[in-house]
Amino acid sequence: MGDAHIDPTREAFEQFKMLPRDQPIWMLNQVRFRDRAEYPAGHADVGLGRSGEDAYREYMRTSGPVFSRAGGLIVWRAVMHAMFIGPAEELWDTVFIARYPSAAAFLAMVTDGEYRRAVVHRQAAVETSRLIRCEQLSAEGLG
Repeated sequence: MGDAHIDPTREAFEQFKMLPRDQPIWMLNQVRFRDRAEYPAGHADVGLGRSGEDAYREYMRTSGPVFSRAGGLIVWRAVMHAMFIGPAEELWDTVFIARYPSAAAFLAMVTDGEYRRAVVHRQAAVETSRLIRCEQLSAEGLG
């Protein structure tokens, strides 16, 4: 299935940094796990026999303190059951929205040393993913 999207490209990261940093953001996460986690050399013993889902849980556990310090909050979480409209191959093991008080807080989190050590579990766990920065709008007039 298509290209793996695990980490942001340099271009995407630069574009993100050019957007306003002083307002709340919502990050839509769509994640598909590998059957077996794939850790890099030097970390293989950590992930020996670990499923992608288990490695992702370890990422959430070890990055959680940095996420909390950044003011991050998971505001919605779900398991996907079916693709009703969209590419049939885009199936996700977990979907969630994380809210951050600002883009600056998110950037501080992803550049924190403790977070950088934890992200190896995410990289080992994820087959492909989507991470979409959003700004919340009013739902008024849509119903």
